[in-house]
Amino acid sequence: MKRTIKTLSLASAVGSAAILGVAYFGLVNVGADDPHFAPVHAFLAMARDRSIEVRARNLQVPDLKDEALIRTGAGNYNAMCVSCHLAPGLEKTELSQGLYPAPPNLAKPGLDASPALAFWTIKHGIKATGMPAWGKSMEDPYIWGIVAFLQQLPSLDAEQYQLLVASSSGHQHGGGETRMHNAPDGHGAHHGTTPAQEAAVPGTHHHADGKKHAHH
Repeated sequence: MKRTIKTLSLASAVGSAAILGVAYFGLVNVGADDPHFAPVHAFLAMARDRSIEVRARNLQVPDLKDEALIRTGAGNYNAMCVSCHLAPGLEKTELSQGLYPAPPNLAKPGLDASPALAFWTIKHGIKATGMPAWGKSMEDPYIWGIVAFLQQLPSLDAEQYQLLVASSSGHQHGGGETRMHNAPDGHGAHHGTTPAQEAAVPGTHHHADGKKHAHH
């Protein structure tokens, strides 16, 4: 029995040393254009999903059919999420193609994440991915607005999407807004969006010189 324990301990020590050596000598390619091996990807996906499920299971979900909540979410989604998670009629962007893991296209049907899981992910983000923790600047009711909008998004076409965004109040956090979506001089609308999407956001227009201007 003691010999077995010693053997297992030695094997564990050798394995740990090998893993540390591989990492120390730079043999692990951390480039976002080099995907994980399938077993590594499966393990990380399992760890991510279980972590979110455990932490989101006691969340109280509000009425996500509320039209005002959906409109609020539409404006924030268009300002903050569309460059990565796309919208009806919008092809892949430079940002969405460059991220790894690739952000899901939330405009497509078939993504069945529960509202509680979506809320937790939006609020807290996910480490070592492109998903930020929007709860650092956004109050919970506005995050629930994005969740409510996500329930409607897969059923919208491009025109319906733009009309819903146009009916919203645009980018709002409930007092925590920043100027991250505007150029330093206060001109320019939402980075990473198309002119058609910017036209759908109230207060933004294009001049004949090609410059974008936003009312304040």
